[in-house]
Amino acid sequence: MAVMRIEPAPFFASKNRAFWNLQLAGWGGSFLLRVLNTVANGLPYNQLILILITTITGFSISLILSVIYRQLIQRSPVVTWGGTVIVLFLAVTVHAGIEAWVQGLYYGGTRETSFVQRFVGITYIPLTLLGGWSALYYAINFFLTVERQADRLERLEAQATAAQLAMLRYQLNPHFLFNTLNSISTLVLLKQTGPANAMLTRLSGFLRHTLITEPGSQVTLEQEIETLQLYLDIERMRFEERLRTHFEIDDAALKARLPSMLLQPLVENAIKYAVSPQEEGARISLTARVVGQRLRISVEDTGPGIDGPVQLSMLEERDGVIGRPVSTGVGLANIRNRLMQGYGDDHLFETRSQPGGGFTVLIEIPYETGEEPAGATTPEQSQSKSPLTEPDASPPSDASTGNVINLNPQRAIGNIP
Repeated sequence: MAVMRIEPAPFFASKNRAFWNLQLAGWGGSFLLRVLNTVANGLPYNQLILILITTITGFSISLILSVIYRQLIQRSPVVTWGGTVIVLFLAVTVHAGIEAWVQGLYYGGTRETSFVQRFVGITYIPLTLLGGWSALYYAINFFLTVERQADRLERLEAQATAAQLAMLRYQLNPHFLFNTLNSISTLVLLKQTGPANAMLTRLSGFLRHTLITEPGSQVTLEQEIETLQLYLDIERMRFEERLRTHFEIDDAALKARLPSMLLQPLVENAIKYAVSPQEEGARISLTARVVGQRLRISVEDTGPGIDGPVQLSMLEERDGVIGRPVSTGVGLANIRNRLMQGYGDDHLFETRSQPGGGFTVLIEIPYETGEEPAGATTPEQSQSKSPLTEPDASPPSDASTGNVINLNPQRAIGNIP
């Protein structure tokens, strides 16, 4: 049987209801306190009528104050505080005057005190009650104002982050689309209508698969691999045997969630700088495994590496900012920015290149599945590999030696925050 979760609503969710609750509780507490004082001092019980009248007076005056303060609180500080002092002084005077008058009627000729004497003697009571009420009124309203502004700021920051992620995602599709359309155009000019039609079909499937995903959303690694396979199907029509791929994905990693369209730009970058410039092409290896509570992904190619054409130009430092794109505006810098937007400092992004060639991009993010606690399944519990692994490809080589460009030097791979 499903259990309905009940979440308590904030006390100030309805300001009107909260105001009346506080009013009744505050003035009711004041009345009760004065009653207890009367009983403790052995005073006659008929004095309770006098206490009730003065409490109702204070309650009524506070309602008038709330209307006035609601207008004053929206003004400049000088007007707000100056007006509050004047209004509070008048309210205390009226309250003390009414109470002194009521006491005169109640005691009659039993006490030989003038109105002024009674007024001066009891002024401290309405001053304490109405002064405390005014301070509480402004404190609560300023608290609600600050809370409202903080909530608005959080929403704006969330919207800005979502907009940034969307902008970074939208950079990817046109970049890839233009390259593919150019290839199709070339095939049409060469009257190779069959391959051109096949590439158009695959392009349609890839776009349909990617456009249904929200730009800032997350997908499982398995879904990301499916999208990547659609992209590779298109690129294999261009490069044929020159493009060789090898996937090595742990079963535990397939359930991990990551930003959508995170791997395609990495593979596209490898094709551009490893497969395309070499006559023999290159092999692109993708590995993913769970290490503790982290998801570690690496994309490695057998291209010329750092000695080749400008793979690292996408990460050149310009105006003191590492990672600003200097060419097309997409690729490695785009991925780094998306990771920073999505995870802050809780991620690792490295590029490695060996002296003899080869280039590796290493990513590490929190392992989240959305179904069970992170780290519930470890690599030791999942020794079998994904069927995505191609049998004719050898395991990726170790790229831990050679040149390392660490964009997050404060974190080491595998560290758990």
